[in-house]
Amino acid sequence: MNFFRWFWLLLVVCSVPSRAAVVLLYHHVSNTTPKSTSISPAAFEAQMDYLEKNQFKVVPLPELVEKLRKGEPLPDKTVAISFDDSYASVYESAYPRLKKRGWPFTFFINTDSVSTSRLFVSWEQLREMAKNGVTIANHTSTHTHLPRKNAGESAGDYRQRIQRDIENAQQKIKQEIGEAHMMLAYPFGEYDVEVQRIAKKLGYIAFGQQSGALYEKGDLQAVPRFPFGGSFAELDDFVMKVNTKPMPINAVNFFANKHDELESLVVRAGDKPWLVLTLSDNSLLTKINCFATGQGPIAVEVIDRQLWVQAKQPLTTGRTRYNCTAYAGEKGRFYWYTQQWLATDKNGKWTYKD
Repeated sequence: MNFFRWFWLLLVVCSVPSRAAVVLLYHHVSNTTPKSTSISPAAFEAQMDYLEKNQFKVVPLPELVEKLRKGEPLPDKTVAISFDDSYASVYESAYPRLKKRGWPFTFFINTDSVSTSRLFVSWEQLREMAKNGVTIANHTSTHTHLPRKNAGESAGDYRQRIQRDIENAQQKIKQEIGEAHMMLAYPFGEYDVEVQRIAKKLGYIAFGQQSGALYEKGDLQAVPRFPFGGSFAELDDFVMKVNTKPMPINAVNFFANKHDELESLVVRAGDKPWLVLTLSDNSLLTKINCFATGQGPIAVEVIDRQLWVQAKQPLTTGRTRYNCTAYAGEKGRFYWYTQQWLATDKNGKWTYKD
């Protein structure tokens, strides 16, 4: 490469801000709680040490939310920390560690569980945390599986029930804490297009548990968070994910086949839905690799400057994610986008429990 071409490329790289804000998600911070949703205090401390030593800025989640609402660029090497599910270990283990560092975090609580047993926090503990900079936010009142309609439930009754579950939690937080931000974390991180519509109608920015960095052009009712716990607690994995950048996407569409567009993220076992991404940087089209839960690498095609992604095997009941990544031009950094699918059985019935 000649000097002038090298110099031109350097100018281009330097003139484009490297933006990547990431939201971290935890449940339990404990050695004695279920492993699938837990990270040990030692592993959690190691992750926080990495952030501090590498000069990441830890900001309150409402600060990032405000930038997302305004469509503003997000600063690089910025993280927000969040917890779900009202667990007491957050107060007992995570809170003192983060308070000592002076770092804010958000605690998404399912309000009906608060003060019910020693497994969960109390309102008194939540009020103490809120006075010390912790944001208490909405995880619904009952922690129900939002995409799932009850047997015999009409569409109208379903929407009213979900809306009531969200609003009851919001009112309770406002009553007990004095402030309730318009932020919602979907229970289990699972949502459908209809759930997103309800969240949008009520005015919430809503968070899932699918991986990825925040993007000012992203879907405000499907904001990604990187979950850490269980098999996803190793420091090497954390380092890779906290340094990811958002896949530069202009549009996301879903198809049952190459002709019929899907209007739902809930499919049936045996289906092989297509994810279609329209990128703002077409040079990435041939550089993206995609994977499906339990399947490894999956099919990727470029059609009319769009990326078409499909599982190689039919989906089974439960949750499947398509993860798409590409090298971001900097050592150890990758673009990342994740799409979630929920599969019922072949008759449209849910076969797994909340």
